[in-house]
Amino acid sequence: MGAVMIELSELRDAAQKAFPADKLMPERDAAWQLCAEMGWLMLEVPEELGGLGLGREAAATIHYEMGRVLSTAPLIPALLGLRAVCAADGLADKAGWVERLCAGEYAPLHLLPARMEGNADQGFSGTISGVFEADMASHVVAGLPGCYALIPLDAAGVIVVERPAWDKSRRLFDVQLADYRPDPALVLASGDAARALHDALSPHAQLALAADSLGGADAALAVTVEYLKMRRQFDRPLAMFQALKHRCADLKTLVVANEALLWSRARDEAASVTDLGATKAQAADVYRIVTEEMIQLHGGIGLTEEYSCHLFMKRAMLNLQLCGSLDHWREAAGRQALERLAV
Repeated sequence: MGAVMIELSELRDAAQKAFPADKLMPERDAAWQLCAEMGWLMLEVPEELGGLGLGREAAATIHYEMGRVLSTAPLIPALLGLRAVCAADGLADKAGWVERLCAGEYAPLHLLPARMEGNADQGFSGTISGVFEADMASHVVAGLPGCYALIPLDAAGVIVVERPAWDKSRRLFDVQLADYRPDPALVLASGDAARALHDALSPHAQLALAADSLGGADAALAVTVEYLKMRRQFDRPLAMFQALKHRCADLKTLVVANEALLWSRARDEAASVTDLGATKAQAADVYRIVTEEMIQLHGGIGLTEEYSCHLFMKRAMLNLQLCGSLDHWREAAGRQALERLAV
């Protein structure tokens, strides 16, 4: 355990040096290049495939730090896409694909539901939603009816359309298919294996988004506290007013309690998909609460574009919708709790 903690602290220190907290929304292409150079794309790749094999707690550590700076590099969908390739049982040249993706080629997993009809023989038509930074991707890893496949974005019948989004720290695209027939050599899994692949990817997606949310919440609260120390009223810093102290203390308690839940879930291999989905939903909701209070505590200036409040809030609102909404996971967690009580 001690060696693991040292390893994670080293990862955290490296991330903070590479992406300083005072430089929000670093330029995307440079940030992506830096992530690849630091070996973060190999974090969860098994050692037998040439990766670091560090597991999901290490990945969550990096996602937390990237959330703190509102990273524009699409590390979450990239690592999920790479994990899908590593777990594929039918992909031709799997080792070659792993090498390419670890070196920086981008093939993301989509984070919103796909609306799709058809089959592999007749072709698929529909929309793959929630593909981050698709303009820099060569392929997208997508769940199609009955299979998971790598879809080349320059293939016939594939159109990439940008979806305007409120969150300017990330660009969102729809990939539209029209009678697209997947290349058999690019199919990752079919039938029961495809469903098993989806179930294996979901926990990692939920954990990554929870880490991103809590990293952002912690940074937003830190910015707010610094502002209250600097801003003066009645010749006293706002941080001296007891009512504002209590509000910040409540927010800090909320963030720290949910960080404890996050790291507990990251280490718990027995945690269900619902457990991790509920963790994501709760973390994103905490992010929302902190950013709304951030705007309130900044006063009128918190509503201006010159201050970072709106950047944090917009990212929090999008995180709430990715990989299942707050209502969805609360209902699922409630049903799971009732089932466990019945047993």
